[in-house]
Amino acid sequence: MGPVKTRIILASRDMSWFRDGPSLSTAARGAAAALARRIGLDTHRAAEVALAVTEAATNIQRHATDGALLLRTLHTDDEAAVEFVTVDSGPGMVDVSASLADGASSAGTLGIGLGAVVRLADHFDVHSVPGKGTVMAAQFWSRQADDQGVTAALSAGRQGVSGVTRPISGEITCGDAWSARLDTDVDTGADRDADTGAQTGAETGTGASTATGSDRPAVLVMMCDGLGHGPLAARASAAAVEAFHDTPATDPEDIMRAIHRALRGTRGGAAAVARIEPAALRVRYCGIGNISGFLIGHDARTTLLSVPGIVGVNMRRLRTFEAPLPEGGALAMHSDGLTERWDHTALPGLLHHSPLVMAGQLLREAGVRRDDASVVVVKGVW
Repeated sequence: MGPVKTRIILASRDMSWFRDGPSLSTAARGAAAALARRIGLDTHRAAEVALAVTEAATNIQRHATDGALLLRTLHTDDEAAVEFVTVDSGPGMVDVSASLADGASSAGTLGIGLGAVVRLADHFDVHSVPGKGTVMAAQFWSRQADDQGVTAALSAGRQGVSGVTRPISGEITCGDAWSARLDTDVDTGADRDADTGAQTGAETGTGASTATGSDRPAVLVMMCDGLGHGPLAARASAAAVEAFHDTPATDPEDIMRAIHRALRGTRGGAAAVARIEPAALRVRYCGIGNISGFLIGHDARTTLLSVPGIVGVNMRRLRTFEAPLPEGGALAMHSDGLTERWDHTALPGLLHHSPLVMAGQLLREAGVRRDDASVVVVKGVW
């Protein structure tokens, strides 16, 4: 057997949260400009990023009951970008299209309007629920890159995996982490032992044809919730991310064993690994502890089970659960910093949005302040 072909596609890193308050727009603007310059964007592009971030932050200050703005970087082999996402609770937008039109900026903002943010961004997405709140996301890549480079960067930025982490109130460091990678040595599972303890969902996924699905690599996603919170919890979750990428294993149970070894000597944590196989139209899921996994369909959701234990300390016999991928659906994984009482059907149109915006809405809907919180969403890869 040849070497396993894997590629990192995204991880939770290089991010800063800014909470709603009188200094939100000022702090976010300065941080956005500095981040843009640090990754090599020219002075003009950095100013555009700062302007767009300021407009988004000012909208939170003017309209939201509670909100926050997250800044982070995205990377490909040759390009880097600044990405922001805003998450707010408040009145929401009754008419999103009208709010994005030129000249629709509210009194007290810079006057450029969210329509200008759309034009400045290379990728923009927003989902708003009247009476609940709004999540907005945008990416800003270099305008100096050649067409091929920009296309590759945008392709990486619009990938089907994204998520957010947020530290417990009063902490800077988050003890949760997630990461994802591709496995191009796709195993359709045709000759796999049937005795896998499989969990069968109610829906049969038909979101991609066999020919199309067979051309797509498997996607591996890992989430770890370090025990407790703060720097020691972050150390455990960082060790999990490193092990996830260092191991040549592509089977969820084998990856979990590698993570278990890596977390010995740390305080340990809860962890789960999902392997999405477009060729077989299924997900294989292995989890220990309180990481929640769900397959989201248009009308229902299917729970993916984890078993009790603490990775790195007391990991019981592993079990892998299987479920068919729902047509046009998504996979969501989150730590217990989110309750499981969210209902995606109460967020109309959510499945039509990007994984990052979906993750932000789930965080807004179900996140708690008394614990670290993380959520990752996979969508559009099958």
